[in-house]
Amino acid sequence: MSDTVDTTAGAPEGTTPARRPGYGQLLRTPGAWTFLLPGFAARQPFAMLTIGIVLLVEHTSGSYGSAGIVAAVTGVSMALFAPQNGKLADRFGQRAVLVPGVLLHAVSVTALIVLALAGAPLWALFVAAVPTGASIPQVGPMVRARWAAVLGGSEERARLLPTAAAFESVTDEFTFVIGPVLATALCTGVHPAAGLVAEGALTLAGGLLFAAQRRTQPKVAQRRGTAASGPAGSGRVRVSALSVPGVRVLAVVFLGIGSVFGGMQVSLTAFADEIGNPGVNGLLYGVFAAGNMLAGIACGAIAWKAGPRRRLISGYVGLTLAASGLWAVHSVPLLGGLGLLVGLFIAPALISGYTLIEALVPAGARTEAFTWLTGAVALGQAGAVSVAGQLADAHGASAGFVVPLVGTALALATLLVLRSRLTPKASGLVAARGMGHRVPVAVD
Repeated sequence: MSDTVDTTAGAPEGTTPARRPGYGQLLRTPGAWTFLLPGFAARQPFAMLTIGIVLLVEHTSGSYGSAGIVAAVTGVSMALFAPQNGKLADRFGQRAVLVPGVLLHAVSVTALIVLALAGAPLWALFVAAVPTGASIPQVGPMVRARWAAVLGGSEERARLLPTAAAFESVTDEFTFVIGPVLATALCTGVHPAAGLVAEGALTLAGGLLFAAQRRTQPKVAQRRGTAASGPAGSGRVRVSALSVPGVRVLAVVFLGIGSVFGGMQVSLTAFADEIGNPGVNGLLYGVFAAGNMLAGIACGAIAWKAGPRRRLISGYVGLTLAASGLWAVHSVPLLGGLGLLVGLFIAPALISGYTLIEALVPAGARTEAFTWLTGAVALGQAGAVSVAGQLADAHGASAGFVVPLVGTALALATLLVLRSRLTPKASGLVAARGMGHRVPVAVD
């Protein structure tokens, strides 16, 4: 089965697909706003946490190095535990995971704040950082799973899935535009701990309100006697999303995207310091994020003729080429323009990857699959922050920009070699061969 069908648009490649529904129609979906608004509040803290930790720990310890390590511990912890949270949500329901999760997160963040303000040793901050990261509510993947559940009831609604994927990408990027700004303003204008206090409060309030929306929660797959549904794993007992080869490939691809986020954050900061204008850092990262937002909006409005796998490969090739020039740029206008270009290629890659999950993974494991991708981004970002920071300290900002290049190049190589694993398996029909014997027959 070749990548000739866009599973999200339902039109073969090379033909003119029907006009894709727009954002207005998507947002008129019954029940959508009941989970979108609290979901936005609950996912906003994810963008505030890292910068809030850095600003607080740097204030109390006087060391950006220590602050970065504590933030990295939080990111790695989130990356390791996010898929397990997603698996539990698929198994027991989102509410059952969210309520204890947000309560634990509020307690952990409070402990981290108290320890930092008390001048506790670094190891104590690590101890608090682990549950803080592990308990970050995976609201973004849960919202995506709710879209899939709400829109999966009919063919007409299913045409909105690509638009929903684009809308979620724009929402994610919007949080990364305003979240760090809000946290920084609170930490510098109110109190060094104010950013983390707001993060914990928003997580608690938004998470509990989101969990209360039971009507749009995806149905929980039965644990026994039920075959997994969907294009991947039909007729099989539900298994982990990571057992799907395509999910493992996409996780590697999203590691590369995380390396772009982490490498850009550190290297742009180092570049701004090198030129003696620290304030330009926010402008440059804002341009980069704006490119991502604009591309996400466009992706949701275009009725693509190419399938999601082909779009993923094309977008990733463009992302790698754009990232390859970052290390050689030494002026603000050129770096801003190239950063905009990098951002423009990230959204198509992210959206195509999330769209492929709909075709590769059974409905009962999609939240877990989404969290594997989210965790991969967080893990790639944590690693990139550490490596880029060391390179920038030793060799300057230009060396830090090598991290996005290497990360995307390695991920692209993996994608090209293993791209066949991103093709959904053909649906099977059951042909009877005697009483009680059924043999699956592949349909071309």
